[in-house]
Amino acid sequence: QARLVESGGELVQAGGSLRLACAASPLSFNLYTMGWFRQAPGKEREFVAAISWNGGTTYFADSVKGRFTISRDNAENTVYLQMNSLKPADTAVYYCAAVYYCSGSECYDPSRYDYWGQGTQVTVSS
Repeated sequence: QARLVESGGELVQAGGSLRLACAASPLSFNLYTMGWFRQAPGKEREFVAAISWNGGTTYFADSVKGRFTISRDNAENTVYLQMNSLKPADTAVYYCAAVYYCSGSECYDPSRYDYWGQGTQVTVSS
């Protein structure tokens, strides 16, 4: 059974930055596309970003393009989400997820993902 553990969430002021990390075990990490999703209170879980197995392809929600980047270290079985220019609207629980394969718009769909972490809280104050 794969286990994904997120870290790095905290309270930050608007305009600040955070880097989230997600460690995966005992997954064949380098075979999976990794994604980040978020869920704010009273809202549905929404796609944030994803990165293909070799880091060659990345996907971003329009709301975070130009502010967030995603990267991975397959040697460390870890995926990162660098979040810059944070806004109060970015406040949510952020989840890491893994999918064996997705292509294009499939990678935006949370129902495609096989494994999920427990989430880490990001709060952006105004």
